[in-house]
Amino acid sequence: MQLVFDIGNSDITVGLWNNDAWNHVWRIPTKAYQPDIFYGIQIRDHFTESGLSIDRVEQIVLSSVVPALTDKIETVILNLFGQKPVVLGPGVYQKLSFEILNPYEIGSDLVANAYAAFHKYKCTCIVVDFGTALTFTTVSAEGKIIGVSITPGLKTAIRALSQNTAKLFDVPLELPASVLGKNTVTAIQSGVLIGYEGLVKNMVMKIREELKEECPAIATGGLSSILNGLSDFFSAIEANLTLDGLRMIGDEVKKKS
Repeated sequence: MQLVFDIGNSDITVGLWNNDAWNHVWRIPTKAYQPDIFYGIQIRDHFTESGLSIDRVEQIVLSSVVPALTDKIETVILNLFGQKPVVLGPGVYQKLSFEILNPYEIGSDLVANAYAAFHKYKCTCIVVDFGTALTFTTVSAEGKIIGVSITPGLKTAIRALSQNTAKLFDVPLELPASVLGKNTVTAIQSGVLIGYEGLVKNMVMKIREELKEECPAIATGGLSSILNGLSDFFSAIEANLTLDGLRMIGDEVKKKS
């Protein structure tokens, strides 16, 4: 079994790969202030409740964009599983047959996205990741990250608006019935959710124009299914693309070790 950790700004996504499938995918809220034991108990409980043996985990791969949590989760992994994880970063990137743009600067989740997209689609493509940030990562058919664009994610944009209006509103991530908002909640939903459909389409169009290529756009991330108007726009929607990239990178590192 292979275990991967994707530490993001909102959640830690933990995926267990076995028999050529993601048998389990768990999410733990990202709370950097919590001690190691908080995460250790949750991970152990997930294994226990699922009837899984910790001893069967053969390799662990870790991606983190939250530096305050990286060492904590590494410690948890060492204590629970008795092994050190493969931690994505410049040292690991050097072992890959894949070219990374600004290896000391780029987010490891974006590297995982690009790596998975390249190996799955074998062509120039754009990965649109709907997370805390909305990111566009373009990878070439030769296996090189050639550019990244970043904008605030859906939750981030809605939270910013709702927290800065005169009256605070809890705005759910739901498409409104009409683009014409009738109150503060539906007005924010309309402006952000429907507006972001146009943002995504325009960004992808501009990237394709600059590349002079009709490359496919692949959606991923926890919020990738929110914008129904984009379901036919994407060539594929792969919720676990980042996890796929982590396990694939783990496989290549293992082969070269």
